[in-house]
Amino acid sequence: MNVISTLKEDQFKREAAEAKELLRKLIQPEQYVGDVYSLGYESASVQIHDFYRRRVGGIPSLCFLVATRISPEAEEFDYQREDSSVILLRVMDSTSLPGDVEAERVRVEIAQKVAGEANVHWDDSANMDATTHHVLSFAGIKCRVIGTFFVDKSERLDNLALRFGSDISNYYPNQGLKVYKPNREALATIVNYLDVDRVDESQSQERVEIGEVRYASTNRSFQGVSNVKVDISPADLLGQKTALFGMTRTGKSNTTKIILQSVFNLRFTEDKPIRIGQIVFDPNGEYANENVQDANKQKNPEAIKNVWRSNKNGKQEDVVTYGIMKHPYDPDRKLMLLNFFEDENLQTGKQIIDAALADYETLFMKNFRQVVFERPDSKDISATTRFNRRVLVYRALLVKAGLEPPKKLQASTKGLFNKELLKAMQESETPEHQSAARILTNETPSWDLLAIAFEYLSKFMGTPEYEEFESWYINERPKASGDKWADPDLGRILKVFEYSNGARQIGVVRNQHSSSTETDYATDIYEDLVRGRLVIVDQSSGDELINKSSAERIMRKIFQENQSRFREGKTDIPEILVYVEEAHNLLPAGTDLDPRAPSYIWVRTAKEGAKYHIGLVYATQEVSSIQRNILKNTANWFIGHLNNTDETKELCKYYDFGDFESSIRRAQDRGFLRVKTLSNLFVVPVQVLKFEV
Repeated sequence: MNVISTLKEDQFKREAAEAKELLRKLIQPEQYVGDVYSLGYESASVQIHDFYRRRVGGIPSLCFLVATRISPEAEEFDYQREDSSVILLRVMDSTSLPGDVEAERVRVEIAQKVAGEANVHWDDSANMDATTHHVLSFAGIKCRVIGTFFVDKSERLDNLALRFGSDISNYYPNQGLKVYKPNREALATIVNYLDVDRVDESQSQERVEIGEVRYASTNRSFQGVSNVKVDISPADLLGQKTALFGMTRTGKSNTTKIILQSVFNLRFTEDKPIRIGQIVFDPNGEYANENVQDANKQKNPEAIKNVWRSNKNGKQEDVVTYGIMKHPYDPDRKLMLLNFFEDENLQTGKQIIDAALADYETLFMKNFRQVVFERPDSKDISATTRFNRRVLVYRALLVKAGLEPPKKLQASTKGLFNKELLKAMQESETPEHQSAARILTNETPSWDLLAIAFEYLSKFMGTPEYEEFESWYINERPKASGDKWADPDLGRILKVFEYSNGARQIGVVRNQHSSSTETDYATDIYEDLVRGRLVIVDQSSGDELINKSSAERIMRKIFQENQSRFREGKTDIPEILVYVEEAHNLLPAGTDLDPRAPSYIWVRTAKEGAKYHIGLVYATQEVSSIQRNILKNTANWFIGHLNNTDETKELCKYYDFGDFESSIRRAQDRGFLRVKTLSNLFVVPVQVLKFEV
């Protein structure tokens, strides 16, 4: 034998030993339970025996089994053979064997003999011979084929690695497969399997324990799956959509906190530490405030905002809270307020109003929402005058709506109202029009008087006297340009004054206004996220419409800023993760597909957020309450108890949750979730850890 042949043989032996060791993790002789007697591409039928079933601690519904032709005790092993693989199965239900009719007849006859004897069972040895007992101990179970474990060369590592494919590579109609129930070590390998060639080397490979394997609501320790840890990769959530579904008090918020903490702690890892900006929309104040749900036996109740390290002054470096109102126990809270009167905030404030009034369908309010404050070129005197006139009328409307103007801001009508217009109003026979003319003639009237004047001016604009003035203004005045005196936007704002409920409707944003604030809270929040901070937005004290509109503003700011960096080809696009508790309050409904709606920003984020480095974690009680385009773009799923078939059937459309439909509907245990993440290629049932401060 030449040297080359010897080297090849040695290499083959080394690879065979390595491959055998990789696959032997999944197979233990003492875990044998039965044999596959029928195998298809989607399902397998397995014959089991009571003796082996008892020896492995039972076979609960939905548990994992493995089927293979590999002998765990064989000396030689060729990983390249077609049957050198391990098929992963999930137990679905019982199935019949060919002899079941006769076996059932025997059971019934013996049961009839022992009927009425409380301490005697039909399967006792005294009532059945050993051969019959052995034959009756066989039973059939139906299993779902989840995929195949095999050994192959890793493209990334250039060596052998355990691989998994989500199907079977061949059809085995006439070959027997031995079936084993994975022990703790094997089960840990299965549920925490990570494809080495799908790893993103640019991100941290940190794995975080979230819980333990749990097959069923009846979770007994002798079943042999206790203490099998389940890990997730926090990096799976970055740029992805993550869903948490379940009835109230089934563990959604607890899971959210564990996820949030694991992502926050990426900044402390030795392997590629990264600061992820996270923002939580907190409708119940459970993240921002002290919460008894976070208590444990060793520590007092505490808010999640207080969990992480503080700076030398005792204040949080990386956790920032925002809210509509001040909080007595959170002096560092930043208020989400905007000065709607400031020049630089005019359009921002208008957008807040538009979002808050998005559901109002009256014609005058629809027209008002079309108004945009875009400052013209300062060299265009006419356009600047028109803009300033609109701003004055808009500010007067804000005052009438109950928003307090800054003390330094004085109303000024100088140069904004045509003398011929005021003259026409003074000559009107209507006292209100005359009164409005007197107010507008004063260059520094009060805001309250202006509101009265603009209501009368709006009404005057529907009179013949005004039409006569407008005709003169367009055609006959010196330097006539053909433009009307009142541009469409001015008319839309003035029209609101005519309706008694117009200003009152705009007043819903009063709680978002402050006459002393100089910055935009959406900008402040985005800057916090860029710095990798955890931002908690306490919405527990806000009006529902205000919470919705402010969340949409913040989300739009995040999306637009990251989108802008992407389009400019910048490499410093910040990773941002957005958490939405009680998502049905903020995200669009399941049938809402209107791209013009303010809430559509959530759908855009779901569709395009990945390339802009924006991830979304949303939690709610109903699958059907979430817009379907968001669901279709969701990669990570954490599913607790759902109590009706409408929701479970909706869930069955995604991945292999159909296998768990009945279990999800029946099992009401808190923290019992079915988990599918980007790295995990199949659903794993998990008892999630209790979050502790």
